[in-house]
Amino acid sequence: MSYTHLFFDLDHTLWDFEQNSRITLVELFEEKQLDRLGVPDFDAFYSAYKEENDLLWARYRKGEIKKDELRSSRFHNTLKRFGDGDERCAAELEKAYIERSPYQTQLLPGAMETVRVLSTRYSLHIITNGFSETQNIKMERSGLAPYFDGVFSSEAVGVQKPDARVFLHALKETGAKRKESLMIGDSLEADVLGARRVGMEAVYFNPESKPHGASLKFEIRDLRDLLQWL
Repeated sequence: MSYTHLFFDLDHTLWDFEQNSRITLVELFEEKQLDRLGVPDFDAFYSAYKEENDLLWARYRKGEIKKDELRSSRFHNTLKRFGDGDERCAAELEKAYIERSPYQTQLLPGAMETVRVLSTRYSLHIITNGFSETQNIKMERSGLAPYFDGVFSSEAVGVQKPDARVFLHALKETGAKRKESLMIGDSLEADVLGARRVGMEAVYFNPESKPHGASLKFEIRDLRDLLQWL
């Protein structure tokens, strides 16, 4: 392969967002004794939170809401499903979640091994839709930071992947040529199709084998599969 630069998504691709989020939410559920607010158990709380968070993130990616609204609404909306929605408790949950979750260190299977090997062959970079301050903490605490030359967040650019401007910004800042760059991510739309629209090739990381109708050159279920041909 003639690639010189590899661009990775972070959440759900390298950093195990689901596991790290769940660990943090378990702690908060117990500390705040949310069962006293009418939440029957953690599983009900977690399911409701995921639904509310996903809905708000979808609106954020479309530019319908701002970062502050996303953060001020997700726990409040979650608690409202089980009662009147304690605003003070919701604000405390949000503050604690933002402070703690980026410090969790679980990576997806094979992530560190793959990154270590590839960093000896290519320049590695991150392109993420996550918020800048939390993504940098995740990189440092998880041990990924030393293997990457830069972290580029859509927040800094002002638009979300798959907007072409996010990828073009990263290419410009790194001096990478499109045909010599490869994007790896778990989102078919944001990472793969977004990168391909600007002339970059991309790898769809699809560990759960989600069905789709896209015609793809590269699709993997395990990050270590990259080592077989890169």
